[in-house]
Amino acid sequence: MIAVILCGGESSRMGSDKGLLTLQSDTWARTIANQMAAAVPVPVYVSVRPDQYEFYRADFPESQIISDSYKIKVKGPLKGLLSVHEKFPGEDLLVVACDMPLMNAATIRILYEAYLANPDHDAWIFTNDAEPEPLCAIYGAGGLSRIFRLGRSGSLEKQSMKYVISLLFSHAIPIKPEWLKFFQNFNAPSDLNEL
Repeated sequence: MIAVILCGGESSRMGSDKGLLTLQSDTWARTIANQMAAAVPVPVYVSVRPDQYEFYRADFPESQIISDSYKIKVKGPLKGLLSVHEKFPGEDLLVVACDMPLMNAATIRILYEAYLANPDHDAWIFTNDAEPEPLCAIYGAGGLSRIFRLGRSGSLEKQSMKYVISLLFSHAIPIKPEWLKFFQNFNAPSDLNEL
């Protein structure tokens, strides 16, 4: 398994790269990387668009940065996920989006323990009112391989992460009310007042 922070979004509503915004003294991407490293003993990588690569080198070693593959024609978070899968096809991927800077090690650890306890699944996800939270999840290499093939052949009907989850055999963990704050997405400058 490897851990991946998804930072390749356009951040159009925020107006600046969300992964490079700061919380206390660290960038959001670095904050999540630290929480992942504290939760799970696996290497941590950052998934970015090619035009972001140079900016992330200030925060991460080059060896930890994975640029989206030009060969992968899907869009959104799925492009980052499949680009990492293309580079590490045998690895299960623990992913957290960079716009969830309040995500903590304890919650990531709950996900990881569910993964260890239920190895016969394709994905391990949290759910909020039975709806999946696809950007704090674990995706198994086998399930990703099937999605990768569908994407390559143009057979993927939708490119949303929720649709991808519907194609996978997933283990779901209902989010407890006291965990909800960790799953908060910050997408616009007005959201920053809640940090």
